[in-house]
Amino acid sequence: MTTTHDSGTYRPPAPGRPDIRQRTLRTDRWWLPPLANALGLATFVVYATIRSLWGSAYYVEEYHYLSPFYSPCVSASCIPEASHLGQWFGEMPWFLPYALVSLPFLLGFRLTCYYYRKSYYRAFWSSPPACAVAEPHASYSGETRFPLILQNAHRYFFYVAFAISILNTYDMLLAFQSTDPATGQTSFGVGLGTLILLINVIGLWLYTLSCHSCRHITGGRLKHFSKHPVRYKLWTGLSKINTRHMLFAWLTIGTLILADLYVMLVASGTISDLRIVN
Repeated sequence: MTTTHDSGTYRPPAPGRPDIRQRTLRTDRWWLPPLANALGLATFVVYATIRSLWGSAYYVEEYHYLSPFYSPCVSASCIPEASHLGQWFGEMPWFLPYALVSLPFLLGFRLTCYYYRKSYYRAFWSSPPACAVAEPHASYSGETRFPLILQNAHRYFFYVAFAISILNTYDMLLAFQSTDPATGQTSFGVGLGTLILLINVIGLWLYTLSCHSCRHITGGRLKHFSKHPVRYKLWTGLSKINTRHMLFAWLTIGTLILADLYVMLVASGTISDLRIVN
């Protein structure tokens, strides 16, 4: 049954939901955080989609800079020098990213992330839009039905994301080399791009290790911490960075865009890499 009163249309709450007859009693600008989240997430999705399908300016051969959106680059479409793990299959059609073996898992990891769920549920679905603000939905089923029941796969996406973080670390270590175009000799080198890739990898590790699933895997199922001192110490350390999981979630959005954008500008010849060593 739906009734109307001075604050608009009122729907009786679903079982277990609070009976808020006003849309909200808040007088602050409660809509700003969900709006900012929507703009931030939309910007990242649009940028990442365009760059993943761009198909060029993703590798700097002289300094071994590989964009994180193209790692691993294992198709015949990739520049051979960028294929650190070899080329596993043929040419990619234009509508598929070169890093097809990693990006779907990374997307799944972020989509099912506990923090990102809260962020995009509020920003795009208004479920709820903010604390103490009535949501417009007449019913609520939680994450018990398709497609939201797939959120329970988060822990499995974590395992793949952990492996990809190791791969990103390997890519970053290769960026501490520079190759002389004249002689082809490789030597130790550090440029601004090296530092940007290093910062990005540190951020990715902090985001991955501060994941709730990671914390649960290390010690969440233990009944007696005293019998597992090593796992308890690890769980304690991960619990500390877990409190900053939201910060790392947003930080890595910025570092991923920065790392890819810098590699693109150098690879396309728009700017030159600022060399610090060699």
